[in-house]
Amino acid sequence: MLIPAGHARPTTVDQLLDTRLLARLERLDLASRKIFAGKLQGERRSKRRGQSVEFDDYRTYTPGDDLRFIDWNVYARFERLFIKLFLEEEDLALHVAVDASASMETGAPNKLLFAAKLAAALGYVGLVRNNRVGMTVFGTPVTEDSHSGGSAGLKRLPDCRGRNKITRAATFLLESIWPDSRTIGSGAGDQAGQFDEALTRIAKMRVGKGVFVLISDFLVPQGYERGLRSLAAAGGYDTFAVQVLSPGELDPSIESDRGLSGDVRLSDVESGRTAEVTITPALLRTYRDRLHQYIDDLHTFCAARGMTHVLAPSDTDHDALVFDTLRRTGMLG
Repeated sequence: MLIPAGHARPTTVDQLLDTRLLARLERLDLASRKIFAGKLQGERRSKRRGQSVEFDDYRTYTPGDDLRFIDWNVYARFERLFIKLFLEEEDLALHVAVDASASMETGAPNKLLFAAKLAAALGYVGLVRNNRVGMTVFGTPVTEDSHSGGSAGLKRLPDCRGRNKITRAATFLLESIWPDSRTIGSGAGDQAGQFDEALTRIAKMRVGKGVFVLISDFLVPQGYERGLRSLAAAGGYDTFAVQVLSPGELDPSIESDRGLSGDVRLSDVESGRTAEVTITPALLRTYRDRLHQYIDDLHTFCAARGMTHVLAPSDTDHDALVFDTLRRTGMLG
């Protein structure tokens, strides 16, 4: 795809969190196809029975049951022992990881900006519902910053909770995705190997259980398999792989209309490698077929490991993505 010119990095929280969308986000909550028991009491009820304050049902007493949960009023009426059962409250955590590598800085609309806005919206939903929310950004140019996490360019926002942390989470995204003077479309360096390394480190750092959302284009030269296997092996995550591709990547004829035609020299924004090719209708058809196969393979790979793959073109309206697509996947409710 071509790198569009004239895009500047967002600089304020309002540029990430669309105020028009926030009121609607207030009505959503995190969901999960899996039930996770948390360390702290949260605001949702799970299908597990435990020791919260909300009564659910009775069952007959059996030797060894905790005598504190015998309903003596029922015993006085029926002279039979029953144990009170309660709905257990769970603390569902959310962790959002954003791939900020050079390939994500391309496309029109820009893929990285789309990913950042989606991450901010999901973080907002989790924080206003008092869930634990953590974030990771990886693939950025490596700096001397001690938080960069070595060669993976990994930066992490520790779990936080509460509406008053919304600005903190959005600021983390701004400062981690676009450090210093980095601008959209800057094509920052060779990130080969960072995808696998970052996901392996994230899996090892996992704290607790919950919903994990990975936002990336998954255009990884060395393959995405090892990194996703690491996440799957870590356990405890209900993982959603959101694949962001630009319209021009999905339909190369769009790029042809913008000047990508005839004899051209293409340069990889991550590795710096170049290739001279002749753009023809047959080549575009081959590209389209291989891309669709790549997407299908990723979908199958994720499904085989209990992960949900979601394709999100970067021109998708965030309202439609959040309130339609992500709700249908079971991520939000």
